[in-house]
Amino acid sequence: MKRNPLIKLYFSLVFGLLAAFSAVTQAAAMTAAEQVQIYASRATSSLLLLRGEGFQEAHKARLEKDIAELETAAQNAMSASSEIPGLANQLVTQLRRGVSFGPNEENMPWRYPEELAHALRTLLSVARSVPNADPSGELPAKIEYLGVQYLSRSYIGSFEIAREQPGNYVGQDERVLVPQIDAEMAALDSKGNSSVAKLKTRWKFLRAALVDMNSGSNALASASGRAFAPTTVDRHTRSLTDQWISLGQVAGAP
Repeated sequence: MKRNPLIKLYFSLVFGLLAAFSAVTQAAAMTAAEQVQIYASRATSSLLLLRGEGFQEAHKARLEKDIAELETAAQNAMSASSEIPGLANQLVTQLRRGVSFGPNEENMPWRYPEELAHALRTLLSVARSVPNADPSGELPAKIEYLGVQYLSRSYIGSFEIAREQPGNYVGQDERVLVPQIDAEMAALDSKGNSSVAKLKTRWKFLRAALVDMNSGSNALASASGRAFAPTTVDRHTRSLTDQWISLGQVAGAP
């Protein structure tokens, strides 16, 4: 007996909805404080890319977009922590200073990378410590933070992590964070879910570069001796976290 085409369509729709629901449950709706962490690292990466790639107009535009998204998220996170908007403003000030120096490296004060890193770390530390924060929501923030570390080593020197906080991602580099992210990715169910499968595939490409970062060495060279690939890492980092965000419904409030 031939199956009714409408029944086939019905089952196709049901299975599709179930797959979509599975993806959303794996990536819960983001809070404003979680968004702050992502956009803060993204804006910092955009500045590093802008300086490292010769002040291209496209990179300037991206930086401005990231700053706007950070400022919006910071205002939305005010009810979770009154400190966040002020700390976000401090980071934005450092980002704009980084633009004001111009493209010549000799015009950048030697302490500026330290001041930029401090402003980012301080904001991230507060944003991740808001009441009822869920550590399981930090995966995209960890990846963006690793992206900052990689671009920093590629363009201006080692990024100073919060060594006084070894128990959370702000005080960790690829030696700790990559295995953590590996475990979180492995826990995601990609069977019958192309979105999660694509997420895992992109992570495999990205992790190959991140584990080669060689943060344990004072020499600004990769562990393998290969040249750093900051633009590739930046592209994969942002695409991966965009994919993760799309699996959930971004919340507008903490």
